[in-house]
Amino acid sequence: MPLFLKVVVGVVALYLLFELLEHAIIPLAALILRGKRKKLTGPLSLIGEIGEVKEWSGSEGRIFVHGSIWGANSKDNLKPGDKVEILGVEGLVLQIKLHTG
Repeated sequence: MPLFLKVVVGVVALYLLFELLEHAIIPLAALILRGKRKKLTGPLSLIGEIGEVKEWSGSEGRIFVHGSIWGANSKDNLKPGDKVEILGVEGLVLQIKLHTG
């Protein structure tokens, strides 16, 4: 195969590889990474965070997390000062459990 033909085939192959990266692989990777990002605003951003019990009675009370007081529910027996982990959100009420770590 002549050198000129080898060069042309190489350039075309590199061009096709670049186009594949630019239009398929990079956008797909961006979509995958975007889906794994933690939500940065709203009550859902609190899931996984640690708060502190301020008031508690039975299975409900108030906790302090990220500079705000939130209503919360838990099956755990909690008391003021306990550290809790936020498991979920129903409306504006946090579902929590006693933080053991």
